[in-house]
Parts: sequence; C-alpha cells; structure tokens
Amino acid sequence: MKAAILITTMALFSQTVHANDIPAIDNASNTMNITALQALSQQTQGYEHAYANYRLAITANILGQRPLAKSALLAAQSTLEELGHTEAETLALLASVYGMQIGIDNSQGASLGPKLSQALTQAETLSPNNPRVALVKAISAFNTPVTFGGSMKKAIELSSKAIALYSEPCDEVCWGHAEAYTWRGLAKQNSGDNEGAITDWQSAIEIQPDYSWANFLLKQNNLTH
Repeated sequence: MKAAILITTMALFSQTVHANDIPAIDNASNTMNITALQALSQQTQGYEHAYANYRLAITANILGQRPLAKSALLAAQSTLEELGHTEAETLALLASVYGMQIGIDNSQGASLGPKLSQALTQAETLSPNNPRVALVKAISAFNTPVTFGGSMKKAIELSSKAIALYSEPCDEVCWGHAEAYTWRGLAKQNSGDNEGAITDWQSAIEIQPDYSWANFLLKQNNLTH
C-alpha cells in the first residue's frame, strides 16, 4: 500500500515539478528554436518532457526534418502513456501527439485514430471545461475528412469554445491560447472567410507577439501586425 502511494505521489510530482519549463518550451517553439527545444526535451521530465518533444516534433516537421519529428513524437507518446490516463492534460496532449503522428503518416490512422478518440473522450469526461481539450478537438475536426466526422464548421465551433475557456485564470499548464486563434483562422479561411481569418491571426499575435506561425500566415496574406 505504501509503495502504491509513493508511486502515485512520484507520478504527480513529475507532472508539476517542472511547471516553469512550459513557458520556456513555448518561447522556443514560438521562435522555432530547434536547438533550444532539443535541450529542453533532454532536461525535463514527465509531462513537460512530452510537451517539449511535441513542440520539437512540430518545429522539426515544419523545417523538413521528418525523422527528428517522428522520433520526438514517439518519445512524447511513450512518456504520456507511461504517465497513465487519469489526467485531462496528459490525455489532451497524448491525443494531439496521436493526431500529429497520423498527419505525418496516414497509414497510422487505423491504429492511432481510435486511441485519439478515446483519449479525447476521457479527457473531456475528466475536465469538460479544459481549453486544451477543446483545442485538440478543434484540430482533430479540422484535419478529419467530412466522411469521418470532421468539418470546418466543427473546427470553428470547437476553437471558439477553447478561446472562451482560455479567458479563465490559469496557473500551471496554460499553453494553446494563441494557437486556438490560429486554428480558428485557418478554419475560417478554408470556409471562405478571409477577413475573419486575418482578424484571428492578428488576435494570436496580440497574445503572443513572437508567434512564428501566425506571423507567417499574416505575411502570406501580405499583412503585418
């Protein structure tokens, strides 16, 4: 019994002891600093270790370093699955990792798609008002074909829900606010609402001025903040 309590305590500790690393990971991700992300992925533990690898994978994928992206995602998946399925934040991030793995390699859809859905369902049950759960559901709706239940309308609705939830105070895991605006902007653009998309990307920059992705999208549309 004592051993079980000790293991549980250590697992919870591993998820919170490096809470200050999340802003550092976000800063490195926002500026696409792959070297800093690699260092952070090696220095962190638990949830933060998985999150650093997740952001490393995104940056590596954007920069065309596909093998690094795949290995970082596998590291994130392994860490999150070891942490268990009792925390909404862990499940939301795990679902996002599954989704990115499917995006990189569609052949994994059959095996990882059900796991993604299950993780999101569990996360929402544990924390119905978690903004990152809504955000990951929005990303999933954006990337899922209409024939399998996805749509731009759902992506807009879910990202709007996430944005509203991000207005609530946050002390620990707080990533994703600017990202929610960016995904909603992309969904609006794909729905023909270019002005709405630009407004959302500008909102993302207001939240995170160094956010490379939103800045890129604005420049792509010949606009600057």
